[in-house]
Amino acid sequence: MKTFIQSIVVAVLVSGTLLSCSKQELDELHTTTTGQDASKKTDLNTLTLAPASATQTSINLRVTADATTGAPAGFTLQWMSAAAYAANGNRWASDQQLCKASFSGNANRSRYQLAPGQSVVVNVGELLFDNGASTNCGTALSCTVQDYVFRAFAHATNTQQRSEFTAATPASTLPCHAGATCTYTASYWSTHGPIPVGNNQNEWRLTSLQLGSVVYTDLQALAILLTPADGNELIMLAHQLITAKLNLAKGAEETGIADYIAQADAQIGSQNILNTSASTPISGANSGYITTATTPLINYNEGASGPGHCAEAED
Repeated sequence: MKTFIQSIVVAVLVSGTLLSCSKQELDELHTTTTGQDASKKTDLNTLTLAPASATQTSINLRVTADATTGAPAGFTLQWMSAAAYAANGNRWASDQQLCKASFSGNANRSRYQLAPGQSVVVNVGELLFDNGASTNCGTALSCTVQDYVFRAFAHATNTQQRSEFTAATPASTLPCHAGATCTYTASYWSTHGPIPVGNNQNEWRLTSLQLGSVVYTDLQALAILLTPADGNELIMLAHQLITAKLNLAKGAEETGIADYIAQADAQIGSQNILNTSASTPISGANSGYITTATTPLINYNEGASGPGHCAEAED
């Protein structure tokens, strides 16, 4: 009888824990409590984390798996402002106060299943979601804050426990330098469009917008902007192309972006973005969007190139 009662108590405690867990934490609990006994598992070795590049509203980080164990189940990234970290005695804030992003290696078409020594670059800010990526802080970083600290750990597998955290890794956005004809991000335009969010107003200067050879109403363009990319390169490209065209219509300096806009329109061609979803298979012809056209548009919209990001207005 005593053993039976103890089993019920344990089940209740575990149920309470599960109710307060996020999906990623549930996955972590599952992988660490199945397969071999956790006490017999070895830890995955620590990742390497380093800044790669930045805009005024985002930071790219290079995550490298250990040369021996890899990170086959992906990894989690956490961050906070450097000022808050210093004010906390150079210690991390409580888990509830941290920004976190999970990059699962187990998701379909995930690029986060890292072999030993393999690296991947992830974007922190207005996260360009791939399959397997999720976050509690999907808004742009701030060039007025500028300095941040990051850490990461490799997810547990059925045979190995999660790694230790990396050391606190500093990284910074580009400094604010916006001119009179600055640019806004996709997030800004999605909340200041034909269906304004909160107390915002519709600031779109266009009532129709052409992507490739297809013309969309402003409401259709907004629907595209609000469609999660989840790793679909065509939707990612459409988000940045809409944003660039809205910035130009607002009066932002062109500053050499016209060629990339023309390239993006040519790549989209007659494809109707409204008929594309995150689960739409990506053809070989589409796989280069993110590097050949999307990145220059991101740099323009987020202030790494061109007139600069409208930091004060958006932050």
